[in-house]
Amino acid sequence: MKIMTYAEAVREAIREELLSDESVYFIGEDIGLYGGCFGLSRGLWEEFGEERIIETPITEGAFTSAAVGMALMGLRPIVEIMFGDFVSLTVDAMVDHAAKYHFMSAGQVKVPMVLRTPFGSGTGAAAQHSQSLEAMYLNTPGLKVIMPSSPRDAKGLLRSAVRDDSPVLFFENKLLYRTSGEVPEEEYFIPIGKGDIKREGSDITLISYSRMVNVCLEAAEELEKEGLSCEVLDLRTLRPLDTELIINSVKKTGRALIVYEAPMFGGFGGEIVSVINDSEAFYYLDSPVKRLGGEEMPVPYNPNLEKEIVPTVGKVCGEVRKMMGESYE
Repeated sequence: MKIMTYAEAVREAIREELLSDESVYFIGEDIGLYGGCFGLSRGLWEEFGEERIIETPITEGAFTSAAVGMALMGLRPIVEIMFGDFVSLTVDAMVDHAAKYHFMSAGQVKVPMVLRTPFGSGTGAAAQHSQSLEAMYLNTPGLKVIMPSSPRDAKGLLRSAVRDDSPVLFFENKLLYRTSGEVPEEEYFIPIGKGDIKREGSDITLISYSRMVNVCLEAAEELEKEGLSCEVLDLRTLRPLDTELIINSVKKTGRALIVYEAPMFGGFGGEIVSVINDSEAFYYLDSPVKRLGGEEMPVPYNPNLEKEIVPTVGKVCGEVRKMMGESYE
């Protein structure tokens, strides 16, 4: 194992895929000589040249559409959208075209491409650069959506995504870029559609993805001091979803709290509640399944307000205590 940051793990995954397959191209704004808005592509332009590290104008819809065409012709483009808020400009390319060609061609056409983007609050970037918009894409058959929480998962899942024959959206939380963790030195891949148990527990299951996994892990440590045992699930992939992992964990603990950064209304947490309630896990529940999401408001510029609109360790702990009820007291 070696220690590297989340950002380094993403860059290493891109570099290794560029080295292993000449059909892989990297496309986006400021990813060349500048090295990317968050520094993730430093050194790639110098190593691979401008033919494979393609800098674009500020035209997300246009260059994402170009990448769809490249994928249709047998290439494997990796597209970087500078901020996750701007994925809205790629909806036509990804939702109306990339997601549907395989189906409409009766399986004759593949669209092997990855759209990567940093998302989320916490950097003082205000309402138009801090959103969590994954739910926009989760209602689209044909797209895969990945949101890893650790450097190891980010590298292994990104390499798998580049080699997948379906269009993949890869969301990277901005506050995770500087976090560090162990990453295998040898080549490895993490299968798409498989979640992970980040912490074993017996009293309640905390279900999350991306940065909120780390918040849940911190909350689990705090609650352990009070005698509560929390199991923390990292979904890693939202579509396809590892429903078996969720069901088995909830059957074991009898309680489930879903934690995510996006506003709670209309968020992915509602789908997970349905998965649990429609499964045999429902008959093992000791209390109703609960969600803890972001507040119903645009992300504020004020740093104190920005911290409070998303789930925090304190909020997770408080919700768990309420859910435990009399058994906790």
